[in-house]
Order: sequence, then C-alpha cells, then structure tokens
Amino acid sequence: MSDFSDKTLPKDSERLDAERFRTALGIFPTGVTIVTTRDGDGEAIGLTVSSFNSVSMDPPLILWSIMRASPNLALFEAAEHFAVNVLADDQAEISNRFASPVADRFAGLDVTNGVGGVPLIGGSAAQFECATWSQVDGGDHLIVVGRVLRFHASDRNPLIFAKGRYETLGPERDLAVSDDVWTVKKG
Repeated sequence: MSDFSDKTLPKDSERLDAERFRTALGIFPTGVTIVTTRDGDGEAIGLTVSSFNSVSMDPPLILWSIMRASPNLALFEAAEHFAVNVLADDQAEISNRFASPVADRFAGLDVTNGVGGVPLIGGSAAQFECATWSQVDGGDHLIVVGRVLRFHASDRNPLIFAKGRYETLGPERDLAVSDDVWTVKKG
C-alpha cells in the first residue's frame, strides 16, 4: 500500500486539466443507460447516463449520478421512483436522442409503465425499477441511490461507451437468462 502524504497532493494553484481527466476516465468502458421518471404532472422524463453501478445485494441497491447543471436535476431530486434502462447494442440512436435537447424524447418508442409509473423502454438489455433510497453530494453531480424493487434482464448484448464512441461485445452470447420480470422480495 502506498504512503501518500500531503506532498503528493496537487497544490491549490495546480488545476486539474479537465479535458485530459475526462479523456482518461473515458478509457474505462461503461454501459449506456436511460434513467427515467415522471414529473409532478405525470410527464415522462429521461436522460442518457453512463454513471450507473451496483452498490449492495442486501438490500438491493444501485446508483447513478446526474450533473447539477442538468435541467432535470430538480425533477430527479423530487422523484420517489425511477428506472434504469440498460440499452441494448442496437439502441445507440436512443442514447443520442436522450442526450440531446429533443422536445419529446419518448416519441415513437415502445414504452410501458413500471413501478410508480416510471417509463420502461422496450428492447432494453436490462431494466431496474427503483424507489429512491438516498441522494448524496458528489461535487458537480448528485449521486442517486435506488433500492431495486423489480428488475428484468434479457439475453441482448448491452451498448457500451468507451474512448468517446459506442462499442459492442461482438457476437451474441448465451447469457442463460429469461425474459421474465423479477420482483425483489421484501425482508
């Protein structure tokens, strides 16, 4: 284990090169998700998110983060439920749509309602329907932790993002999962 001292930390006058930092982070491949909820008027809200991760198996918790500058921040802060739709490798256009300022991001999509009425995007590789568990300060992001109430996994390959572009896993793999929906048991 390395011994880090204050001498190894950057001085206040040394600024992190944000562009180079983002490029270095982009080397790590991530899945691509659309996080969805409904606003107070019942309108569907969604945005492209790559900062998705598991947190705990017991209780079943996941997390994702949203930029504090996002126009959707207040809506997700107030949301009691949300869904994480893990996009399949043929859904790059959907990712681009939800990352852009489009009037109706859900237009023409196969959407059903999940727990709490959250929009579920058809064709996704996996979906996690959650109740908001906690929200944590993450600097220029808000970290949202959700308790998974119900989930779905398919045998579709996920869409991956790395080095500034979409990637795929390659040929289909048998993941030995069914298209059933599982509800997490309380306990």
